[in-house]
Amino acid sequence: MSVSLILPDWPAPPGVRALATTRQGGASRAPWQSFNLGDHVGDDPRAVAANRALLRRELPAEPLWLTQVHGARCVDAAGAVPGTEADASFTRQRGVVCAVLTADCLPVLLCDEQATVVAIAHAGWRGLAAGVIEATVGAMAVPGERLLAWLGPAIGAQAFEVGGEVRDVFAAHDPRAASAFAANPQGKWLCDIYELARLRLDALGIRRVAGPRSGIPGMQSPSADSCTVSETEQFFSYRRDGITGRMASLIWLE
Repeated sequence: MSVSLILPDWPAPPGVRALATTRQGGASRAPWQSFNLGDHVGDDPRAVAANRALLRRELPAEPLWLTQVHGARCVDAAGAVPGTEADASFTRQRGVVCAVLTADCLPVLLCDEQATVVAIAHAGWRGLAAGVIEATVGAMAVPGERLLAWLGPAIGAQAFEVGGEVRDVFAAHDPRAASAFAANPQGKWLCDIYELARLRLDALGIRRVAGPRSGIPGMQSPSADSCTVSETEQFFSYRRDGITGRMASLIWLE
């Protein structure tokens, strides 16, 4: 069985490894078809175990699987136990794999330019508003100017409809965030979660940001302009399907 993986196209230094999964190539049956890595979504545990075993072949160790709660806690993956409630992890230890699961939320991968620390954050709008990126960068303890980021597959702005209260939360934190929202005829707002993350990273001094619509020559990734909602064959989407699987994004030092 061959799974389909995304290898981030970003100028990470030698020694930093990362990947993101798609929904293709696993053992799960519909509606989790087929490479579901989430063990909390109602899928057959045997299928999830088989899928995680396939992923494990690509990794130096079993990832730290978190219990994600849309918060801002970041833990040290080298010392945390599986199932820890957190939405981000970091490590300075080689061979330790940081991971998050997503199905519309934005995975944010981070490393420093010297390959001494890596981190990953599960950044839905609630986590972004709560400060998950800020907490993760704080745990890395490296100035933002020395960090690089990659934004993985997430819901696209054309599909992410939110209420005005969401816009108000972000605009109150940073007036520039108002530009990440566009009004639609239904009286709601279309939200660009990639732009919200980019603004948070920019405020921390992190300007080297690759991934969807980064606009930086040579820093686009295979997931550029991806939308988990619209690309039904490639990605799981909770907003689209309700009952569905989860993709994983992972990073480690080798």
